[in-house]
Amino acid sequence: MGAFLSYLAEVANGSTNDPGLGDIPESCVACVFLYLTPPQICNLARLNRAFRGAASSDSVWQSKLPSNYQDLLDLLPPQRYQNLSKKDIYALLSRPVPFDDGNKEVWLDRITGKICMSISAKAMSITGIDDRRYWNWISTEESRLFALELGLNLPIRSSNEKFYS
Repeated sequence: MGAFLSYLAEVANGSTNDPGLGDIPESCVACVFLYLTPPQICNLARLNRAFRGAASSDSVWQSKLPSNYQDLLDLLPPQRYQNLSKKDIYALLSRPVPFDDGNKEVWLDRITGKICMSISAKAMSITGIDDRRYWNWISTEESRLFALELGLNLPIRSSNEKFYS
């Protein structure tokens, strides 16, 4: 307890020369950030200027983007991603990007940076059965993609060779 009081007295007099978090070079912080998840990086960026500067580094965010992120950007109009930093591109791709007439969405998982995809039933096809007696589209407002869900009415063969619908 006495050492802590002495430390407080030194701080009050301004005579301490102890290094702090702000003294760590930005490049060293950026190297550490390569091993952290994007939410961890954003939380640490709030600590001080060195951390904030390292968290804005393109080299840090380039490592978080998938190798084919340019293919995802090609789904967007070029004016939406031109002149954006890698951090801003990561944030842009972390939100769903609709394509294929709104029947599919793709986005990056915010924690892992892996590519996720959502495909509506409208984008899928039923192979072998092109008969409206067996399937139809059912409208619903609960669909994530605001598309139509597929209602199936296919005969199912049981083990005792009977058909059920």
